[in-house]
Amino acid sequence: MTALGLLAASLSFLPQGPQFEAPVRLAAAGAPVRVESPGYAAPCWHDVDRDGAKDLVVGQFREGRIAWYRNLGKGAFAERAWLQAGGKDAKVPDVW
Repeated sequence: MTALGLLAASLSFLPQGPQFEAPVRLAAAGAPVRVESPGYAAPCWHDVDRDGAKDLVVGQFREGRIAWYRNLGKGAFAERAWLQAGGKDAKVPDVW
């Protein structure tokens, strides 16, 4: 075995760091989940409706509204709804 072959073999035992699954495009109500322009979405998981299933929550840069997609189970989500507070769309105050 050459020196290069020995080096390659020895490096294969080093930790490789985090390994991630291939990306998946999430869909809600049969359409891809999209964010408003200009983007800068901040997705996270939270049980908004307190049914025991984590819903997809996505902060929107434009107007500071927060979209949520109810988890229907088995990888399915309801169409987008806006998080409400006091009967109005909840908004995060802008910092600009």
